[in-house]
Amino acid sequence: MQAFRPGLVHTPVTPFTPDHRVDLDRFGAILEFHLRNGADALALPMHAGESVSLSETEKQSLIAFAVGHIDGRVPLIAHVSNAGSAIAAGLAREAQGLGAAAIVATTPYYWTPPPVMLLEHFVRIGTAVDVPLFVYNSQEEMAGTRMTTELALKLIDALPNFAGLVDLSLDWQFMIELMTEAPRRRPDFQLLAGTELLVSAGAIGATGMFSALAGVAPRLVGRLFDLCRVQNFFGARATQEEIAALRQATKSGPAALKAAMRVVGRDCGNPRPPLLPLAAEAGEALAAALAALPALRDEPRGW
Repeated sequence: MQAFRPGLVHTPVTPFTPDHRVDLDRFGAILEFHLRNGADALALPMHAGESVSLSETEKQSLIAFAVGHIDGRVPLIAHVSNAGSAIAAGLAREAQGLGAAAIVATTPYYWTPPPVMLLEHFVRIGTAVDVPLFVYNSQEEMAGTRMTTELALKLIDALPNFAGLVDLSLDWQFMIELMTEAPRRRPDFQLLAGTELLVSAGAIGATGMFSALAGVAPRLVGRLFDLCRVQNFFGARATQEEIAALRQATKSGPAALKAAMRVVGRDCGNPRPPLLPLAAEAGEALAAALAALPALRDEPRGW
């Protein structure tokens, strides 16, 4: 299998109408914005896209719509995480049939399975498809379960299409161990940063990055990625600090991310319940925080 290199992956939000239905018209505008503003690939619907609030039918519809809208301009990575291995494998199979270029999945929702069950979970997903599979490692979001280097090596042995790890753990010791051992077993194994904190991950060997903040500040995110891609990590530190400030302002999740997008002229609606939109006072504080960030002055406004 030829190595699939995702590069800079934008992770779009999912827009909803006032009565909480998926807004495909607005979703098309969101996709087009990302395509015009530096995305090498798109991954959806990720957690920033409120995937856990979507039905399996809605996820499939979003993937189908996105594949059609993108029309081959960039690859689409379909997110198929679920509590049930068979459900996740089924969505992966459907996504490949619709035209997804790769699959990404995290550990099972809700459960805290031991490593032997995690291995079985990912093997079921990976064997359901022929396209590359990336494992999404987020200890903060998925408390109680974690990827290990040992598990990654077993997945390499079990799955010819296990392409790499998208890491949000910020566990640098783990990433160093992983990128020491995994490429020995699979030379084209990839580490992708699951957040915009790319300087340290890039120094360890990350060659790609998932970014939700690209919906707010695509030029800032793109500048960081371009600097790290040529290993100019010292030159990227100032940009990394600017992105860290933006991350801090939007750290409360999809509600803050959508509020920030509204501030810069890209209204994507409110989050779907049980998530609530930011209260008026919190929204005003967020707008003030964004206005105080010099790096956002050169970012695109509106669609």
